[in-house]
Amino acid sequence: MSTTPTTPSAGNSLYGGVTNRRVTVRDLAAAKERGERWPMLTAYDALTSRVFDEAGIPVLLVGDSAANVVYGYETTLPVTVDELIPLTAAVTRSTKRAMVVADLPFASYQASPQQALETASRFMKEGRAQAVKLEGGRAVAPQVELLVSAGVPVMAHLGLTPQSVNTLGGYRVQGRGDEAAENLLKDAKELERAGAFAVVLECVPADLARRVTEQLAVPTVGIGAGPDTDAQVLVWQDMAGLSPKVAKFVKTYANLHETLRDAASAFAGEVVSGAFPEERHSYSA
Repeated sequence: MSTTPTTPSAGNSLYGGVTNRRVTVRDLAAAKERGERWPMLTAYDALTSRVFDEAGIPVLLVGDSAANVVYGYETTLPVTVDELIPLTAAVTRSTKRAMVVADLPFASYQASPQQALETASRFMKEGRAQAVKLEGGRAVAPQVELLVSAGVPVMAHLGLTPQSVNTLGGYRVQGRGDEAAENLLKDAKELERAGAFAVVLECVPADLARRVTEQLAVPTVGIGAGPDTDAQVLVWQDMAGLSPKVAKFVKTYANLHETLRDAASAFAGEVVSGAFPEERHSYSA
């Protein structure tokens, strides 16, 4: 399967195409066939989700990274289903085109396929997500299989899986060395066989990500996995310069931290001086 990008017409392109419906798993598969690369961002609230939808981002992930950027936890482990479902619902209500994928948080699917189905059902029914994402290799293939057979599209996640940070020994590149690379490739193929419509590859060597991408019929989504995956995803706060510390693989496209800080300082200064509110900001009797 070639990963050389093409320039499709606006009518059938995944990014920038004109459509009056949600992006689907079939659209992602077609983009893979065309060799079209596409962007994905995380989203957690109505206002930014609407902006990303208007920008044409075809897939939005309500990530368990909300644990860090919304709830202030140090890792993704503490965040719960009940904390993520309202965020998912906000994203789906405020978008029209993007496929909304909900992350299944730690301990909400690992116990059994039935547990995974019960959790995913809540995200689909209460959060109105169009798909879910879960972490892990061959061990969660039964979960993927049951979810897909029940009508739940599943995005898989391999490499650095943050929910397993304690067993991985920290946030480290995964898949280095022949044995580790072969294991990751086998995991990816097994998840594809189980029915996953895409596979996220996080913090893996670029040459391994290229091999996986070439050998899978479903799209790969890279994050710290080099340039040859079918798609790229970033946490939006990292991308926009809000996060105080980012990984090597992050490129920032704005400096919203400085922008918001300056705006807050300007507001505060005008309140203290009495310059705000002016007459035009006030109501008459």
